Amino acid sequence: MLNPITFYKERKDKLSKQHVQVKRQLWVSSMVRLTVFVLAILGIYLFYDNSNYILLIVLFAAILFLYLVSRHSDLSYQKNKLLALISINETELQVLGRKFYQLPDGNEFLDQAHFYSQDIDLFGKGSFYQYCNRTSLSEGGQTLADLLTENSIEKVIEKQDAIKELGFLAEWRQDFSAVAKLIKTEVSSASLIRGLKTYQSFVPNLMKWLPTVFSIFSLAVIGLYYFNYVSGWGLLLWFFIGLGIGGRYLRRINVLSQKISKAQSSFQQYQKLILLLENIEFQSGYLNHEKDNILEEGVKVSQVLKQFSQMLNAFDHRNNMIFGIVANGFLLWDLRYCYAIEKWISRHGDQVGQWLNAIAFFDAYSSLGNFAFNHPDYTFPEISKNDLIIEAVDVSHPMLDPSEGVTNNFKISREEFFVITGANMAGKSTFLRTISLQIVMANMGLPVCAASLFYQPIKLITSMRTVDSLTEHESYFFSELKRLKFIIDNIKEDEYFIVLDEILKGTNSTDKAIGSRKFIEKLVSSNSTGLIATHDLSLCKVAKSLEKVDNYYFDAAIVNDELHFDYKFKKGICQNMNASFLLKKMNIVE
Repeated sequence: MLNPITFYKERKDKLSKQHVQVKRQLWVSSMVRLTVFVLAILGIYLFYDNSNYILLIVLFAAILFLYLVSRHSDLSYQKNKLLALISINETELQVLGRKFYQLPDGNEFLDQAHFYSQDIDLFGKGSFYQYCNRTSLSEGGQTLADLLTENSIEKVIEKQDAIKELGFLAEWRQDFSAVAKLIKTEVSSASLIRGLKTYQSFVPNLMKWLPTVFSIFSLAVIGLYYFNYVSGWGLLLWFFIGLGIGGRYLRRINVLSQKISKAQSSFQQYQKLILLLENIEFQSGYLNHEKDNILEEGVKVSQVLKQFSQMLNAFDHRNNMIFGIVANGFLLWDLRYCYAIEKWISRHGDQVGQWLNAIAFFDAYSSLGNFAFNHPDYTFPEISKNDLIIEAVDVSHPMLDPSEGVTNNFKISREEFFVITGANMAGKSTFLRTISLQIVMANMGLPVCAASLFYQPIKLITSMRTVDSLTEHESYFFSELKRLKFIIDNIKEDEYFIVLDEILKGTNSTDKAIGSRKFIEKLVSSNSTGLIATHDLSLCKVAKSLEKVDNYYFDAAIVNDELHFDYKFKKGICQNMNASFLLKKMNIVE
C-alpha cells in the first residue's frame, strides 16, 4: 500500500524540478520576444526607404510575435499550475503532521437548527471539515458541506466504491484541484447560471448573414479604393455605414460586453476541468452517473465550452480601441459575435448549471478520495444485515493524534439506549462525538477510524451544545426544550441514532431527574437507538425498569494526589467523581 507521506514528498520533489525547467523556458521565451522586437526595429531602420520590405518585416514580426506571446502564455500557465501542485503536496504533508488550522474551517456552514452539525465539531476551527476539505472552488466547498450535513443513508456501498476509486487516483485528483485553483471568478456560479437562464436576446436574426455579407462588400470597397475606383470619401462613407449599423445596438452590446468579460476566464478554466473529466474512465457507477451530466450526444462538452471561450475572446478584442473601431466599421464585429454568443446561450445556457454542478461534485468528492488516500489504515464499514446498529473494534476520533488517542470497542443493537456516566474530563463527550462522527462518515461512504466497523445505515440526531439566544429572548432552558421537541418530532417520522449530552441542564436537580427519566422512557418507546451521557447517577436506575437500557461509564482515579483517566468505555455505573478534588487541587476551595 502506497505511503501517503512518501508519495507527497516524492511528488513535490518531481514537481519542483519541473518548475525550475519551466522558469528557465520562460526566461528564454522573454529573451526571444525581446530579440524579435529589436530585430524588427533594426530591420525597419535599415530599410526605411523601401516600403515593401518594411511591410514584410512588420507582417513577419507581428505573426512571429503573436506566436511567441501565445507560447509564453502557455508556459506561464504551466508554471502557475506547477506552483499550485507543489502547494497541494506541501499542504498534505502539513495536514499529515496535524497542522491544518490554516485551511478554511467552514464556520459559515454551522447551523444550530441542524440535526447534528452544531454538536460534533463538523465545522469551525479544528473541525472535521477543516481537516478533510481540499476543495478549490467555493461551490465545491458548499457541496462538501452539503454532503456532511445531508444525513442520507442511501447508496452507502456505491459511495464507498466512488471514494475508494478516487483515493487511488491521487495524481488525477491533484491535477483537477490545481486547475480549479487557477480559476479566478468575479461572479459566482449561481449568478452565472442565473444570468444565462434569464438572458434576453436583442440581436435580430438577419445578423446571422449580414456581417458576413457586409465584410465581403468591405473587402471589395477597400480593393476598389486601392485601385483608385473609389475615392477616400467613398471608403469613409462605407466605414461610417458600418459604425451606424452597430451603433444602433451599442448600449446593449456594451452591457453584454461587461457581463461577458467577468465570466470569460471562468469558462476557459471550466473547459479545462471538463476536459479532465472527459479524459478519464471511471469504474464506479456512482461517479459515472455524475459524469453523465457533462455528456452530450455526439459532442464533447469541453469542445462546446472551448468554442464559447473562443467566441468570448474574439468578442473581447472590441476593447482594443483601434481594432474595435476598424473591425466594427468594416466587419460589424460586435454584431457578428453578439449573435453567435446569443445562439450559444439559447442552445446551451440551461445546461451550464448541471455542468458546473458536476464540477462542484467532483471537487468535493476529490476531498473525500484524498481523505481515504491519507488514511490507508482506516476501515470502510461493512453493512450489518440484522438488528446490529454498530459494532466497532478499536474505534477512535479521527481528529485525535493517533499517538495519543485511546481506542474503544463499542456495540449497540436496534432500539437499545446506553446511559453513560463518568467524572469530569473522563472522556464522555469525546466518545459521544466519536460515535456520532463515525455514523456521519459511514453514511457518506468514508473509511472510519477503527480496526473494523459493522453498522446499519442510520440517520443521526444530537443534542449536546444547546445555546440560549438573547436576540430571540430565549433562555437556555427554553432553547433546550425546543431542541428536545425537535428530536421527538423527527423520530416520529424516521429511525434515528440519538446522542444526548446532559439533558435538562437548565433546571434544578430534582426537576431534572424527573424530567430526564420521563424523556428517556419516551425515547425508549420509539424505534430509536442512542447514547445519553449524564452526571446524574439517579438516571442509571432506568436500566432496572427498562430492558432496552444499559449503563456504561468512563472512570477516573486519584493516584498519589494526581487525577488519572484511562478513557476506556466500560459497562456499569461510575463511582468516582472529581469535581471536589479539582476544586481543592486548583486552590479554588479549601
